[in-house]
Amino acid sequence: MAETICKNNNLNKIRSKYIVMKIFDNLNQNRLLNIIHYSKKYQKLKNINLLFYKNEFLKIEIEIIPKENTFGQFINIPKKNTRKNIHIYFNDNEKEIENESITKDDNVSKIIIIINSKTKSLSEFFYNCKCIKKMNFIKFNRDDIKDMRYMFGYCSSLEEINLSKFNTNNVTNMKGMFECCSLLKEINLSNFNTNKVKNMSYMFSNCSSLKELNLSKFNTNNVINMSYMFYGCSSLKKLNISDFNSSAANISWMLNCCSANLSLICKDKLIKKEYEKLINNKYIFFNNVVCMT
Repeated sequence: MAETICKNNNLNKIRSKYIVMKIFDNLNQNRLLNIIHYSKKYQKLKNINLLFYKNEFLKIEIEIIPKENTFGQFINIPKKNTRKNIHIYFNDNEKEIENESITKDDNVSKIIIIINSKTKSLSEFFYNCKCIKKMNFIKFNRDDIKDMRYMFGYCSSLEEINLSKFNTNNVTNMKGMFECCSLLKEINLSNFNTNKVKNMSYMFSNCSSLKELNLSKFNTNNVINMSYMFYGCSSLKKLNISDFNSSAANISWMLNCCSANLSLICKDKLIKKEYEKLINNKYIFFNNVVCMT
């Protein structure tokens, strides 16, 4: 009998319909609606949680050590409506601070800034923030940032910066990125991806304390502007730009006002020719470079 039922499709269909009808008989309409409602609610919660975890993963976390006894700005909010996407904590306090600058009433030894995935540009983010002494990028899991022009420009108290976790995979603009960071003696940019960068003008202009700069891993094939890139780097003893390609770039004033003792490692014929011209005309050295604010 069991074999007959298994082989008979009509009997199987009748049995299936009967079972389904019995299930619906035992469920009143309200309960069924609750199950549907619960399913929708669960799906919505699931989507919210996925978005939450995505945002958590895509955060940028920065630790800032301010200069002693210095009050002032430590961050620039690009647009007013992005403040909700940037979270600031003083010292080890878990309470979020609304401030964008240190006041006389604050006793701040450390600042933690967390930027979520909705902030797409870091242009002028720390521009002219003179109270920053040290900066460490703890987390940078983003590859959708395209604009970093003047990001650290005129941070004239900045002495140390850790960019080992920095992500520049899709950045196209680095104009003035470190301009007038006049106390910065060294900077490691070995992990920088510059494949898509088009503008490097003024990038290290007037970084008058830099002793050595190794940019041998920089890809400049797409760069169209390198003007004033190292202008006023009056302490620079060694500059490695061995793989630079300036064939399509503006290199005017690129090396003007650098140190007279500069050792340049460069294969690019145009840059070398421009450098030799500066040396021959004694335009390479300028002793007193001042960053105008």
